[in-house]
Amino acid sequence: MKRIVLGLTLICLSSLAQAGLVGKEVEYTQGGKVFKGYVAYDDAVKEKRPGVLVVHEWWGHNDYARRRADMLAELGYTALAVDMYGDGKRASHPKDAGKFASEVKKNMNSAAARFQAGINLLKQHQTVSASDISAIGYCFGGGIVLEMARRGMDLDAVASFHGSLKTNSKAKPGVVKARVLVFNGAADPFVKPEEIESFKAEMNQAGVNYTFTNHPGAKHSFTNPAADEMGKRFDIPLAYNAEADKASWNTMKQVFAEIYQR
Repeated sequence: MKRIVLGLTLICLSSLAQAGLVGKEVEYTQGGKVFKGYVAYDDAVKEKRPGVLVVHEWWGHNDYARRRADMLAELGYTALAVDMYGDGKRASHPKDAGKFASEVKKNMNSAAARFQAGINLLKQHQTVSASDISAIGYCFGGGIVLEMARRGMDLDAVASFHGSLKTNSKAKPGVVKARVLVFNGAADPFVKPEEIESFKAEMNQAGVNYTFTNHPGAKHSFTNPAADEMGKRFDIPLAYNAEADKASWNTMKQVFAEIYQR
């Protein structure tokens, strides 16, 4: 009997060791182009769960986007850090980052197709409840998730962290399905006061369920711990703000938990 109990214990321990956070690189195609993403989930959770897209900063699909996907997996979601540039392309200098981002933004129909390809991949994942999809984005990615919401993509919520607010296609009444969360740095020189007022007016006129949070003293890229180093290296006004990072993430968590009753 002791041997049987010991054997069962070892089996259980082995199962526990195999369960837990899983992170996998994935490749998918759209328009004849290869995209390289990263999916994260907790395989100890057996039931299907909501899926969340993570859209990277203008630097491209990097470790920071993947870390955010891991953090969502730790909360019980399945997250896909998408690749909006293709082939996992990354920038190491702001000039290249700006070029890559501009290339995507100048053709929003193509950007939407790339975004939708990520949604399709996420919906097909074995852990995901295909009717429960949201998206979050940082910097460039924040602007992208707002654009996708404006287009009426079938998303439960979008959260933009220090993302751009300007658009050439304002939201129209009855089109936006997602609950919209915007977390902005009040000291971010890249987002002008008039842009904030224009965004709020746009959301109000379109009847969007949105929340705009202006974090006091926070500069651009306030959620990224590497922002200080990058700002100094390239002499641009970037800075990490731990308080704003924590507060914005906690608000997102609360809203997602409310939407998905988790």
